Amino acid sequence: MTALRRQRTKLLTGPGPWLVVVMVCLILASPGPGAASTTERVVTDPLTGLAINGFDPVAYFTDGAARPGSADLEYRAGGVIWRFRNEGNRAAFAAAPHIYRPRFGGYDPVAVARGVGTAGHPDIWMISGNQLYLFYNVQARAAFAADPLGIARNADQRWPEVLLTLAP
Repeated sequence: MTALRRQRTKLLTGPGPWLVVVMVCLILASPGPGAASTTERVVTDPLTGLAINGFDPVAYFTDGAARPGSADLEYRAGGVIWRFRNEGNRAAFAAAPHIYRPRFGGYDPVAVARGVGTAGHPDIWMISGNQLYLFYNVQARAAFAADPLGIARNADQRWPEVLLTLAP
């Protein structure tokens, strides 16, 4: 075997080409500029794929109440299925999901501020600063109500590290 052929064989079988292939795949799989953020994880039922247990996220704002959505009125966004009570709510969410989606994906902001990803319950909620928050229990909601800006700020700081602990 000639020296040139040995060198070419070494280049093709060493770790270099595989590293390049992996990097190209990662670049192609990543969202481009202007793509929706994939850092938001939403509390989802692993068996049904329903976000926030099938509750209508728009109803918190329009009805001032936690209302279950209908299986006939679903919308897929962010890799999960959202349910709605009526066509208007579904259309409003489709036009601006970032407005209606619960903050921290429905994880309890008090727990997130402590560095823990604890799913909130759709029946224990609050709208603060025009954003929907779900809580694990009424004590967490009361703690948040006492200092919504401080807890939200702390939760914002801890959210990236909490995301790393959540199952994909």
